[in-house]
Amino acid sequence: MKNLLLKLWIFIAPAVFLPSLNAQYHTWLPEPGDSGYEKRQCMDIPEDLRLCFNVGYHQMLLPNLLEHETIAEVKQQASSWVPLVHKACHPGTQVFLCSLFAPVCLETPIYPCRWLCEAVRDGCTPIMQAFGFPWPEMLKCDKFPLSDVCLSMNTTSSDDTDKSPDVSSVCPPCDHEMNTDAILEQLCASEFAIKTKIKEVKTDNLDRKVILQKKRKAVKRGNLKRQDLKELVLYLKNGADCPCQQLENLKSNYLIMGRSVGKQYILTGIHKWDKSSKELKKALKKLESHKCSTFETMFK
Repeated sequence: MKNLLLKLWIFIAPAVFLPSLNAQYHTWLPEPGDSGYEKRQCMDIPEDLRLCFNVGYHQMLLPNLLEHETIAEVKQQASSWVPLVHKACHPGTQVFLCSLFAPVCLETPIYPCRWLCEAVRDGCTPIMQAFGFPWPEMLKCDKFPLSDVCLSMNTTSSDDTDKSPDVSSVCPPCDHEMNTDAILEQLCASEFAIKTKIKEVKTDNLDRKVILQKKRKAVKRGNLKRQDLKELVLYLKNGADCPCQQLENLKSNYLIMGRSVGKQYILTGIHKWDKSSKELKKALKKLESHKCSTFETMFK
């Protein structure tokens, strides 16, 4: 994603064409008396705004295009989307999201092009659905411009474009990296997490039904009641045909994560429980004091 070159496609003459986000910009700050003068400001993108710190430009506008007024609110809301960017479901995902969460400072705020929204939506919706999330109403693509000034991207020079099909071939909950941050992000995105073994895996229409062994230890209980934990059966959504190596080895202990969607419990992640894994130990220890983002508010 670091190598993405963004372009502003200008459809209204005689506007000035800005060739890429490596170009120099006139930083916009409203004049005294303008509407929003007291609120609007340009600021450096902080390093801990992980979604957008490496997007290709260095300053952002507040309030942003999602009406977040403080950087604390931006960080809290944007962090929920970092796992989706890591999934590489579309090469423009980070560009699209950051154009809204951390818009570049220009004389006039620029919204993403509708086609970019549609491309990201079509590429990432299957991934989101695998975790029980719909495409959110706040990112409905028909609200973005078709033939106005809008933010696009140049995918022809991106190193990442050819990689995304390989990433998405594995069932999304099954291909997460075994590093501390990735495990912690997934634990936060899940309502519950347990340590257990798998008894049986069945195909259920387009899904896979994961039946667990009776011995189950709650790592993160969430809203699961004791009886729910005993009766817990999970579904790998749209996972009947995609590879999931973990579900082929029923002898190992696993860290299994999930969330409730309707009347089902959806499998959101599965990692082999490796006692020698320092990354797993760190993630579980950090979880005790870590304040997770509220994912539910982001995907409504």
